Amino acid sequence: MNIITVANQKGGVGKTTTAINLGTALAAVGQRVLIVDLDPQGNASTGLGLSQSARARSTYDVLCGETPVVDAAVATGVPRLEVVPATVDLSGAEIELVEYAERTHRLDRALRRVPAGRWDAVLIDCPPSLGLLTLNAMVASDALLVPLQCEFFALEGLSQLLNTVERIRERFNPGLSILGVVLTMYDRRNRLTDQVSADVRAVLGGVVFETVIPRNVRLSEAPSHGLPALIYDHRCSGSQAYISLAREMIPRLAPLSTQAA
Repeated sequence: MNIITVANQKGGVGKTTTAINLGTALAAVGQRVLIVDLDPQGNASTGLGLSQSARARSTYDVLCGETPVVDAAVATGVPRLEVVPATVDLSGAEIELVEYAERTHRLDRALRRVPAGRWDAVLIDCPPSLGLLTLNAMVASDALLVPLQCEFFALEGLSQLLNTVERIRERFNPGLSILGVVLTMYDRRNRLTDQVSADVRAVLGGVVFETVIPRNVRLSEAPSHGLPALIYDHRCSGSQAYISLAREMIPRLAPLSTQAA
């Protein structure tokens, strides 16, 4: 299975929205998908309609309690899409993980125990930081997907993230690759948006997806209904953008499967 971390140390860039809607789009084309909610805020779990009572086992239990991933996974209202939910307990996990000898590999070990063929793709939704939770995600992953908001400080934050990726490659996970950078909250009426987009593409070239995710009210509304935007309103521009992004991303997943084999 392809394991993809969705990360950016900056908050409010569309990580959770990207994880939920890409997961839905991949499930729609027949893939069996797992979303691992690694953010203590639990927004991915909420956005997929999981109440607190439905989170009997969580990513906290997987990381700290030796609960198998398959036992913590919960079905969602989207066919072929499951989620390992997050609870508030996860907020203390970084402190507790310090006591473990292999604290950077807890998630990696848990995912390696998943039976072959259980899922085709795993998307890990990370907190807005480069702490121990995000480090666990990157160590466990084949590739990194970076949502990048079209704003002035975008490149500065991206540089820090890419430096972190290089350190992780050197010390923990030499196979970690950059699946791509996706520009989010794109507003064609804003000249700065076009400038940031041009700057990012000039620096990173083909790593940046051609598809951009626009600012869209329906994308913002969908989580309050416990639904991915693709289910809430598949015709809106945001949903159509994520469908296009999934279509563009799938060919990039094939080489990852080859590496894993």
